[in-house]
Amino acid sequence: MNQIKLIIGTAAILGLVACGSDPDAGKSANGGAGGTGNGGTAGTTNGGTGGTAGGTNGGTGGTTGGSGGSAGAGLEFQTPSQIDAYLDGKLLTMTGDDIPAAPNGIPEAVNAGQATQCYNKTEMRPLGGTIGVKSTLGTLNNAPNQGDVGTCDRNTPGAVLEFASTSYVIENVSGGGDCFDFTVSYSGFSQEGRGSISADVLKLELYFADTATGIRCADGAVGSDSVMLNGAAFTGDAVQVYRITEDM
Repeated sequence: MNQIKLIIGTAAILGLVACGSDPDAGKSANGGAGGTGNGGTAGTTNGGTGGTAGGTNGGTGGTTGGSGGSAGAGLEFQTPSQIDAYLDGKLLTMTGDDIPAAPNGIPEAVNAGQATQCYNKTEMRPLGGTIGVKSTLGTLNNAPNQGDVGTCDRNTPGAVLEFASTSYVIENVSGGGDCFDFTVSYSGFSQEGRGSISADVLKLELYFADTATGIRCADGAVGSDSVMLNGAAFTGDAVQVYRITEDM
């Protein structure tokens, strides 16, 4: 309960809503960015072509098909610029079981006022160095007053909130995208933490700036038990999981 009070106190000062929000506009967002599945697609396409050629030309075509599969499987993210280029213009979607129990370190079942973290869905669109965010809140039941603990109904959508980041920074990429440090800024506040990218999934573990330590890749992988939040050990789940697709 002391930790919840500290969290709510910090959130009230920031005036935040959703997975990162603009206190001036009363809107929310999950800061974040991610990769996509182009590499996997390339492998499937090339492999399939090679396989077809194999049907006509024999062993040579079959060899070509195998090479196509290897190209898709070898997709990596080695630098911030590679990640930026890969995610630019993509759609990142978090919904259902991909929503953590404590986005930004705030339990979703707690009435934290404007910083309440109960969600139905969040979509992000990185483009040109900023991130457009659209968050659909869930429905928090049986928690009428700030500080009350109720139940977050993720399946019943509430208000829709939209706004954009002013910037984001990716640093210290390691392991071909297995971990990178991530900071995203909005008007009046920012979020910081770490993330990881695979061909079609982006994971972001974020906290409001200056509220947590042990949140960078040097402290451990995404989701590691290394975080101190408002001076206390954080044992919840703050890892946001985004599915990466082409933006239609």
